[in-house]
This record gives sequence, C-alpha cells and structure tokens, in this order.
Amino acid sequence: MPEDQGRISFADMIKKQYLQSFGGDTVSLSSLLLGLALAFLLGLFIYYIYKRTFSGVLYSRNFNVSLVLLTLVTTLIIRCITSNLALSLGMVGALSIVRFRTAVKDPMDTVFMFWAVAAGIAIGAGTQFYILAVVGSAMIGVFLYIMHIIRGGGSYAYLLIVRHDYSCENEVAFALRKLPKGARIKSKTATQSGMEVTVEMRLPGEDAGLVRRFLSIEGVMDATLVSYEGDYGA
Repeated sequence: MPEDQGRISFADMIKKQYLQSFGGDTVSLSSLLLGLALAFLLGLFIYYIYKRTFSGVLYSRNFNVSLVLLTLVTTLIIRCITSNLALSLGMVGALSIVRFRTAVKDPMDTVFMFWAVAAGIAIGAGTQFYILAVVGSAMIGVFLYIMHIIRGGGSYAYLLIVRHDYSCENEVAFALRKLPKGARIKSKTATQSGMEVTVEMRLPGEDAGLVRRFLSIEGVMDATLVSYEGDYGA
C-alpha cells in the first residue's frame, strides 16, 4: 500500500468542505413552499410600502407588482443555487449573459428593486435567514414610511408658471404669498411685454382652482401648473 494513499491533501479538504456546504440534490417540498409563501408575504409588504410612499408623478402598478414577482423569483433562484453545485454554476453562467435595458427613472425605484432582491436572497438562503429577512424588511419599511412623512406625505412637486403684464404685479405678488407653505420662487423673468414667474411647491394633487385664481387676476396672460421631478426640498 503506497505511503500517501491514505493521506488527504489540503485541496481535497477544501473541496470536500465546499461540496458539503451545499444542501444536496434534493429540496424539501415543505421548505420550498414555506420559503415561497414567506417571499410572497414580504413581496406584498414591499408592494404596500411602495404604494403608500410613492411621491412621483405617474404611479406604475405594473412595476409595483413586479416587485412581488422579483422577490419570488430571487427566492427560487437562490434556493436552486444553494441546493446543487452543478446547477448553481450553470445558472451563474446563464444569468451573466442577460442584459436588462429597462430604464429606471426614479432612484427610489432602484432602492425598492434592491430591497426585493435582498429579501429574496435571504429567504432563499435557508430557514436560518428567515428572521433576518422579516426583521430587516420591517425596519426598512418603517424607515421609508418615516422618511415619506418627513418629506411631506402624499404631496407631489409642481411648478407654477405665471405670465402677466406689469399692471398687475402687486396683485400677482399678493396671490403668490397665499400659496401653500413651502412654496418658493425659482425664477422671475422680465421682458418688454411683461413678467414670467416660476414657483416650486408641493400639492396633494393637481389643483385646477389654483390656476383659475391666477387667471381671474386682470392682466395675467396665462398660468400653467406642471408636474415636477426636480430637487424640491433638497
């Protein structure tokens, strides 16, 4: 019998430990269903927080639903990776060639996408990480809701643009002072024919009466209310 036949090299030990870190080729149906159920509940929680804290102009229900599906799909992928070594290597290679070209306009949408992926990863990693997924998601949801209240609740950013001649300058200035709290003048342009004033403010929704109040002032040529995705409140 050769002298080194019974020896185990350091590389063999690393390989054995690496292989043992995977759960094997079988996945318990009960644990899979439990993980997907928890992922669905956390996805619904993310859905609710996104809907309640959304402060953009156009709310996309399809994007919000996709957050729930993203949590479920990520859970399923991680569960496959942690249960089979060969499958994990093949899946990593397959995902590396995928290119996503959908533009995300709001940075907060990216935050919610990462949140859904992180929740799916924690659930798919095993039952020992379920508490991490639940507690972490609860803390993130509370933090986002508090920040939403601090930023103004369900209000939206708008630009009010008023063009008027010089004969009603005082009346327009008085009407501007009666705008909701926090409104501020972004620009004031003077021309030969009159002035143009741009005001930045937050409103709970589109207020047509606000525009009509300025149009009722004699000398105001037009008033426009434009949804705004700028740096209001920064």
